Amino acid sequence: MSTPDLAGALPRPATGISTHCPYCALQCAMTLDPSPGERLPVQVSGREFPTNRGGLCKKGWTSAELLAVPDRLTVPLARGDDGQLHETSWEAALDSLAARLRELQAEHGPDAIGVFGGGGLTNEKAYQLGKFARIALRTSRIDYNGRFCMSSAAAASTRAFGIDRGLPFPLSDLDTADTVLLLGSNVGDTMPPFVSHLQGARAAGGLLVVDPRRSSTARLTDDGGGLHIQPVPGSDLPLLLGLSHIVLAERLYDADYVAARTTGLSALRASVASWWPERVQQSTGVPAPTLRTLARRLAEGRSTYILTGRGVEQHADGTDTATAAINLALLLGLPGTRGSGYGTLTGQGNGQGGREHGQKADQLPGYRKITDPEARAHVAGVWGVDPDLIPGPGVPAVQLLQSAGTDEGVKALLVHGSNVVVSAPNAQTARDALARLDLLVVCDFVLSETAHLADLVLPVLQWAEEEGTMTNLEGRVLRRRRALAAPEGARSELWIMAELARRLDAPGVWSLDPAEVFDELARASAGGLADYSALSHDMLDEMNERGDAAYWPFAVGTTGTPRLFADGFAHPDGRARLVAVRRRSDVPTAAADELTLITGRLLEHYQSGAQTRRVAELNDAHPRIVAQMHPVTAADRGLTEGDVVRVSNPRGTVDAIVGMSADIRPDTVFLPFHFADAESANLLTSDAVDPISAMPEFKTAIVRVEPVPL
Repeated sequence: MSTPDLAGALPRPATGISTHCPYCALQCAMTLDPSPGERLPVQVSGREFPTNRGGLCKKGWTSAELLAVPDRLTVPLARGDDGQLHETSWEAALDSLAARLRELQAEHGPDAIGVFGGGGLTNEKAYQLGKFARIALRTSRIDYNGRFCMSSAAAASTRAFGIDRGLPFPLSDLDTADTVLLLGSNVGDTMPPFVSHLQGARAAGGLLVVDPRRSSTARLTDDGGGLHIQPVPGSDLPLLLGLSHIVLAERLYDADYVAARTTGLSALRASVASWWPERVQQSTGVPAPTLRTLARRLAEGRSTYILTGRGVEQHADGTDTATAAINLALLLGLPGTRGSGYGTLTGQGNGQGGREHGQKADQLPGYRKITDPEARAHVAGVWGVDPDLIPGPGVPAVQLLQSAGTDEGVKALLVHGSNVVVSAPNAQTARDALARLDLLVVCDFVLSETAHLADLVLPVLQWAEEEGTMTNLEGRVLRRRRALAAPEGARSELWIMAELARRLDAPGVWSLDPAEVFDELARASAGGLADYSALSHDMLDEMNERGDAAYWPFAVGTTGTPRLFADGFAHPDGRARLVAVRRRSDVPTAAADELTLITGRLLEHYQSGAQTRRVAELNDAHPRIVAQMHPVTAADRGLTEGDVVRVSNPRGTVDAIVGMSADIRPDTVFLPFHFADAESANLLTSDAVDPISAMPEFKTAIVRVEPVPL
């Protein structure tokens, strides 16, 4: 007999349910009022909160539409002998799945099963998924789509500071800044309420935006708001090396801070010695006087912050580029100094919490290393198993996907909260890999492009139908609250994992109650870098009522940590590491008849588009993929606005509509990555990876752009 899914029976208040947006890591606060009898089951209103101040972007205002999509999945689907997906019962679906998993592992070993998670899962589901992989499936083969998002930033922060928290300070600290350097992030489109925190820097003329496009964020520098630096794509590392060179050469650095709080200055000084401004100008296209102006402004700012995003991190040298930004911040004495700092902008809704508690191939809950015997013993004690039962480190996402269906790779893959055939680099190879699998299982609330390929599709809950927690870009732990019952037939992933664990005779406790799962997560994280041990759902609810915030680490006996590094960094000696980095020698460059492809986001869409392409108001704004090109570039190719253009390289081909704009460099073309199938920009991107973080090279594909023959 199946265990009931308790998520559908929890009583909730009738009105005014405080929760957070289902999209990005800003996690804007909102209130949901149930509206029975109306087309949409809830009404959304913005809620006053330090990150969004009552505002929402278009995606947030229309988020209730997700709860009423006509193709919502409410019954399991199994692929039949005819090759089609057919409805089946939960009992049959889970019985057959458990049996097939046993068969594959009996034939090929525990690592024949892989798990691919997502940065949008609640902390509870992310934690339970890591536990499920390791002690129910006993596989090391788990990773998640955050590998495509935050891995380089995380690796750079960990080696420099000893810890990875996207923003190690509250977002509201930016309000008083007079200088903000923003590299590779277009917050004006990706998280519009964030922009309110840049107004102080803008008013002081100190908003400094590095982006090859004149994005909506770059345009905030107009009319004396600051400076837009428009480098050659992929040249962010030389740019940052050059800024550090100027800071050192002109003695603009904080010598007392560097001496007292860092190590590695001599090696860093040597590594940037050859990057004088005129050489940097040759590599980046940024004039040497502009570089000097930029470095001096950063050093002279009364309250200065350096922030990085995916534009400088999604490269095969992304860890070194993020490290170069951290080096610059450390030279200027920013991290750990009140009113200044360095941070990286987490993208996915729970990109921070999702990587802290066990979805990454090499980590256990609390940011513990899976190879650390003490960490293994602690987590095993919480799970009630022998430490030897926990597998060792697995392989990162690109390798996990590339090897699927091969002799060395997984034979089955369980996908949770991710649409890998759209979001993975070199997307055709990902599609081919999934086709090689003996078994593909997808948990989703709609039939995403990845679910279309699955052998088994399991319908799960949405954001407003579940209880749980999320951790936003500041490291603030937030409560997600249930506003309505799920459709009959949809199930919590906690229930699915518990049912499979029972069928697989897994050890341990598999609670269906998110509050109980969180309590276990808190115990598992105790003493780790990401310590949640003093927190619980009840405590978070009480703190919310008082208007208090919960920033990790939040160990028992403390009140949390809004600002890291005030008293030292997370290395044993308390010092940050200045890490000397160098530019790769194999940076892709375009020939005379080629362009550099830039990929990125649109205001109305999110990630793979599986959600936003189902919301009419959002999809109508951008129903097709548009290739943004400079008018000169288009004219050279005989193209006009609205023409259909073919963007291609040896990896794939994308046909797109031409959109002309002088806001883009003539040597580039921009494609958004939210579209699917033949319009997927990731058909063109490279799956070469950063050697440290395993981040794919999303941002500098070389392409040809030609008219589509009539």
